[in-house]
Amino acid sequence: MTHSRRDFMKQSAAALATAALAAPATSLLAADAPKRSIKKAIMYGTVGVKGSVMEKLRAVKDAGFEGVEPNSHMDQDEVVKALEATGLKAASVCCSTHWHDTLTHNSQNVRDRGLEGLKQAMRDAKRYGATSVLLVPGVVNKEVGYADAWTRSIEQIRKAVPLAEELQVKIAIENVWNNFIMSPLEAARFVDECQSPWVGWHFDIGNVINYGWPEQWIKTLGARISRLHIKEYSREKRDKQGPYAGFNVKFLEGSNDWPAVMKALDAVGYSSWGIAEQGGGDTPEGLKDLVDRMDKIFAS
Repeated sequence: MTHSRRDFMKQSAAALATAALAAPATSLLAADAPKRSIKKAIMYGTVGVKGSVMEKLRAVKDAGFEGVEPNSHMDQDEVVKALEATGLKAASVCCSTHWHDTLTHNSQNVRDRGLEGLKQAMRDAKRYGATSVLLVPGVVNKEVGYADAWTRSIEQIRKAVPLAEELQVKIAIENVWNNFIMSPLEAARFVDECQSPWVGWHFDIGNVINYGWPEQWIKTLGARISRLHIKEYSREKRDKQGPYAGFNVKFLEGSNDWPAVMKALDAVGYSSWGIAEQGGGDTPEGLKDLVDRMDKIFAS
């Protein structure tokens, strides 16, 4: 072995030893750092506290939430005033017309009204400072077939993309019980076929537990996820009392494997809003309980 090679080996060994000694300190720093930075919000429609928009948002803020998801087509000035007074952020805006004026309806006039409803939701979001709107993309039923729903909804959403880009507000598709887009592979394909970075997914965790596993959806959707609805569901109650009874359960008392969900969110790098769509927010105490349980969920 040459002199220079011996020197190189000594230097390498010293560097490895230094790195080994430094490793525990690095691990401690990682352990002390926040595990994740998902922000807590609540869907305005689930706030059952009586009163004006201002009074409801004050109760939401006092409970410990950081944001709220207003409905579209509310009085913009009233919402803005309440947001400014409470310091709450608009985490998203929920389109309030998508169930009635569906983008998949057999009537083109109805589909066009649905498109205008979506556009107004985006304008509301821009006014409130939100960068995402929740959209139910349509409904499949006896009158509306699956293939037609797929084609029609994508066609209408594409028409809204120029406004989404102009306003810098993403259209986020929600998975709901609408007999449509019922697997994560379909969900990913649907977003991709809209052919725009301004279309993503508003993933509702509780809505898939009846027929799937949220962590699998998260891993498949990945960066397509724009927002989260945090919701619990009990398969046990479903089996005993029917499918909708599964929603009548508190956070952490249902079938959701929250540690697995959080691990999947970490894996795809999600760090935006977690929006509660959950019963129990009818009183200040109920709102506070939702916050406490969400803190436990996000730390799991």
